[in-house]
Amino acid sequence: MAIEASNETGGHRRIRLGMVGGGQGAFIGAVHRIAARIDDQFELVAGALASDPVRAKASAKELGIAGDRAYGSFEEMARAEAARADGIEAVAIVTPNHMHSPVAKAFLEAGIHVICDKPLTTTVAEAEELAALVRKTGRIFVVTYNYTGYPMVRQARAMIANGDLGEIRLVKVEYLQDWLTEPLETTGQKQAAWRTDPSRSGAGGCIGDIGTHAYNLACFVSGLELDELLAQLSTFVEGRRLDDDVQILLKWKGGAKGMLWASQVAVGNENGLTLRVYGSKGGLEWAQENPNHLWFTPYGQPRQLLTRGGAGASGEAGRVTRIPSGHPEGYLEGFATIYAEAARAIRAAAAGEEPHPDVVFPTVEDGLAGVKLIDAAVKSSAGKGVWVRMT
Repeated sequence: MAIEASNETGGHRRIRLGMVGGGQGAFIGAVHRIAARIDDQFELVAGALASDPVRAKASAKELGIAGDRAYGSFEEMARAEAARADGIEAVAIVTPNHMHSPVAKAFLEAGIHVICDKPLTTTVAEAEELAALVRKTGRIFVVTYNYTGYPMVRQARAMIANGDLGEIRLVKVEYLQDWLTEPLETTGQKQAAWRTDPSRSGAGGCIGDIGTHAYNLACFVSGLELDELLAQLSTFVEGRRLDDDVQILLKWKGGAKGMLWASQVAVGNENGLTLRVYGSKGGLEWAQENPNHLWFTPYGQPRQLLTRGGAGASGEAGRVTRIPSGHPEGYLEGFATIYAEAARAIRAAAAGEEPHPDVVFPTVEDGLAGVKLIDAAVKSSAGKGVWVRMT
């Protein structure tokens, strides 16, 4: 197993980070690299950044990774880094979906912590196998459902847990985009190509890409567990092989009801992730495109605007707030919060301790829940209006 990191920063040592995927032409790899450095807790020292060894090494050179740690395959990287005294302590997996499982297994078996993009895997069987391996190895496993890192999302979660909304009755979540309104995948656009390819994306298109984000956010904030769903997955763009619009009715354990709508063909929407939660005593509304605001309406009282870092902000929101109120925090900072929480958990593990109870991040079990959502939604839609119980 890799030893403690070597560069001092703020009283801590930077955690040595490797990356699989995220090379030339990739989007999410750059986001992960920025997020990992915002709080100066990680240092990228190794990578297998592309499936093509030549492009992988060229990508590593562009990022300043030493030549002897620029690998042509993830298998080579896992073996070599596990054998080094200064080997990586964690790996970020930013590949297309179908590679998440084999890459994660290789690094877990090498004793290395994992930070993995979503969805966790392309099948429930793979996800369950991975969850079992995490439990066996005891390694930290973080799934980057990054919207859970926003301060006002943490605020909403704390308020619901505190009983401010009373008994939860309704949970409605939407994630709307329009970037796949036309058959972009036929133009050679890399991000569209793999997301609409069942061999790389899995059985779900829109449901896997953004539907799982919406579902995870609803679960994270409400604290509820899904019991059953009824889904309609649609493909509006002719010739597309996976869904580009998802509409789901939700039955939560305990009696609450809800809806999930995710679409990548909703013209006029850029990244419209919104969450509404209503209980017997009040309601909350949050929108990702205006993430520093949270609307709270106690029943029978005027609507209240709670702001990040402002009056009424909770301690849970405050501990992941970086800058004064009025200065926007957004996508990159929310993503960075997941990396900061991962760093706290990794440091605790190195010390043989459990992380502080305040440390919160999506785990492999949350990743498994997302894959089960995809599976259940596909089955429900194929059954043309069949309620499917979550297992």
